[in-house]
Amino acid sequence: MSVRWILTLGAIWCACSVAAGAFGAHALAARLTPDRLELWRTAALYLMFSGLGALASGLVRLAMHPAGGPLQTDGSGSALLLGGAIFAGTVFALALGSPRWFGAITPIGGALLILGFVMLAIWVLRAG
Repeated sequence: MSVRWILTLGAIWCACSVAAGAFGAHALAARLTPDRLELWRTAALYLMFSGLGALASGLVRLAMHPAGGPLQTDGSGSALLLGGAIFAGTVFALALGSPRWFGAITPIGGALLILGFVMLAIWVLRAG
């Protein structure tokens, strides 16, 4: 995925996180049980983490980009975006009453988030 897309989608993930948090606090607060509302908040929070991580990935890549050289990508931004979408998406769905088995997908998103942050750290250390 190009750095432009990583930055664009990272910003969109952050915007969606804020919108989801506000929607949960205002529109869902009276409709969801406290435990489901907490799931909603967790999903919004992790969507923000993934968006900010993707933004960091893209910005670090731009900052370390030699003038005129090829723009290297290590996949960390893609892993962060995909991980955030899977993790937050499944947790949002659980908060809204999806079947419990749907939660079995959530750890895949979490693992991708962890992988994305570790990949970013390794790339920065190697590029150093």
